[in-house]
Amino acid sequence: MSEGPIRDFVGYGRNPPDPKWPGNARLALNIILNYEEGAEYSVLDGDPHSESMLSEVAAQPLMGERNLNVESSYEYGSRAGVWRILRVFAERKLPLTIYGVGAALERNPAVAEETARMDCDYVGHGWRWIDYHNMPADEEREHIRLCVDAIERLTGKRPMGWFTGRPSLNTRRLVVEEGGFLYDCDAINDDLPYWVDVDGKRHLVICHTFDSNDGRFTRGQGFATAEHWFTYMRDAFDWLYREGESAPKFLTVAMHCRMIGRPGRISALTRFLDHVESHKDVWLCHREEIARHWHENHAD
Repeated sequence: MSEGPIRDFVGYGRNPPDPKWPGNARLALNIILNYEEGAEYSVLDGDPHSESMLSEVAAQPLMGERNLNVESSYEYGSRAGVWRILRVFAERKLPLTIYGVGAALERNPAVAEETARMDCDYVGHGWRWIDYHNMPADEEREHIRLCVDAIERLTGKRPMGWFTGRPSLNTRRLVVEEGGFLYDCDAINDDLPYWVDVDGKRHLVICHTFDSNDGRFTRGQGFATAEHWFTYMRDAFDWLYREGESAPKFLTVAMHCRMIGRPGRISALTRFLDHVESHKDVWLCHREEIARHWHENHAD
């Protein structure tokens, strides 16, 4: 079995590179919508237990049983939350990246159709929204292929990035082996993209985030109201914007349909977008654009 990625405690250190964002932007901002609903653990799909992560209700896995509250929490995201969020971005004509789980999009192809119409870009987010930690490499390899095929078939676009979220030690190697990806996001350890070596091949990592992420509404980690989320996102944006005067970075903001898509939270998103749009020299972009920029300008 692969030993997985090598740990690096140094990174860019005290002298990070100038990313040279388009237009000399002080900050690159990429906003992500995770689409996972319908691909989570479910005994209806042959899984040994129900889902327990990132739902509206606190839950433990129920072995061999359904958890109707968790199922309903996920269904809210696909039935209502996703459309509320997409309307916000469509009305403002702002770029949005979709972390798409293949099986979830297959169960609601209207979401794939609408996000394609909005010209979103796509990151493969697994065939299922499950923990890949102990999955055999051959099975995980097949799940990567199934996810890519589903997104391409449903949207007409191939995902150019990858994010498992709950990866195995083999994930990055399998992503590189699959080919066709510009980058993966299975790391949270930097504010700039960076290169790694994977079996002798140069591979780009564009870090994800678990802090500027609405998942904290459900993990008991600090977001109880829309104001909490807005304040944290605003502060993250403001700090990096200030740093960007001399050392530009990028900020990822990650959302889930069943979380920020709730009526009591969506105002946090609109207030944050108002704040962002009140600033100049911000590059609001797709994740693929960041990857292509880095490949073209920081290949050395």
